Formats: sequence, C-alpha cells, structure tokens
Amino acid sequence: MDEGAAPAYGRGRLIAWLAFVGLLALVSYSARLADTETPDDIAYRYSSSVAALVQYGIMLGILLLIARGLPRREVFALHRPASWPRALGLAVLALLAIYVAAFVYDQALSAVGDWNPTEEQGLVPDRWDSSRAGAFVAFFLIVTLVAPAVEELTYRGLGLSLVTPYGPWLAVIVTGILFGAAHGLLIALPVLAFFGIVVGWLRVRTDSIYPPMLLHATFNGTALLVSVTVAA
Repeated sequence: MDEGAAPAYGRGRLIAWLAFVGLLALVSYSARLADTETPDDIAYRYSSSVAALVQYGIMLGILLLIARGLPRREVFALHRPASWPRALGLAVLALLAIYVAAFVYDQALSAVGDWNPTEEQGLVPDRWDSSRAGAFVAFFLIVTLVAPAVEELTYRGLGLSLVTPYGPWLAVIVTGILFGAAHGLLIALPVLAFFGIVVGWLRVRTDSIYPPMLLHATFNGTALLVSVTVAA
C-alpha cells in the first residue's frame, strides 16, 4: 500500500478503535490478575463455543459501528490479493517465521525456567476425549474460522486501515502489539505481538485481509490438532 495514497478515515474513528481494543486488553489482563482459572476441559464444552460465538458477534458489531459510513471493502481490505500464488507464498514464509520465533523463544524460556507460553492461555487441550468429540468440533470451528476472521478484521482490517495514515509500518507494529495485549498473557506476549506484526506485514504486502485470515486459521487449527494428536 502506498503511504501517500493511504486514506484518512478520521481521528474520531481511530480513537474509538483504540478505546475498543484497549478495553479488550484491559478486560483480559484484569481476568489474568484476578487469577481467573481457565477450565482444563474448555475445548470440550459446548458452552465455551457458545460464549465465544457471542463474544465475537459483539466484537464484529462494534467494528461495524466504528466503520459505519466508510467503504467497508476498502477499510477491511475485503478484496482478493492481486496474485494468490504470491500471497500464499508470503503466507507460508510468514508462518515459518512465526514458528521459528516461537521455537527460539520457547528454548530461551526453557533455559531460565519451566515456562511454557503455549500452556499459559489454557485453551489447548492436553488430551483427546472421544466421548466429547462433538463439543471439540464446535470449539475447533470457532477457533479456526470465527476467531481468525473477527480478530483479523479487528486488527489487520479496520485497525491497520485507521492507523496507516500515520505510517504503514507504525500501523503494523501498533496493531501487532495491541493484538498480543488483547490475549491478556504475560509470558506469551512477545510471541503474540510478533505474530501480530508478521501477519500485519502480510496484510500490507498483499493488500488483502484474506491471506492473514488463512494464516491465522492454519496456525490455530494446527495447534489444536497437534495437541490432541500428541496426547492421543
């Protein structure tokens, strides 16, 4: 995206978006500081999927309210990349960079203590429970389809478009850090922020929200499938 051609969508909308994602981060960290414990079987509860679906529905509604009156296809980057082969190649490169960074960070943490960024959020199951496969499938669909779509529309869609007039790379960094903060994690924050920055880079390079959604869905889906496969 050409920095000089980036449209200015209004400071008021930017402030509203920053307040929205700041509130998401505040709620997440408040729950973390309150030591709210995540159930070990969250991936096997239909209630988890229903609650997540409601949450993402509210998020999408707020996004549409902030973007009211704007050209949605442009502000959310709802158009195909100029070249899908190139976009997929960049997505693979970005995904590899994320995996390498996560591995290096995990090794660094292992050298100084028994800290595991993956287990901090508590969403990945540690075993396969075939008796509750239906609930797991529902959770899998939320995590691999709904969550990536809404989160990408929030940060690499509307967020990136609103911050880009101040500089595309500033937008990539700011939205990446805020994406990481929205998860309310401490140990995993650097990895999540790096994830957000890399996916933001992918959005800028492809000028489309679809490659970031695909990468995000692949990452989430792989993490869930690996967790239950290894446990099995």
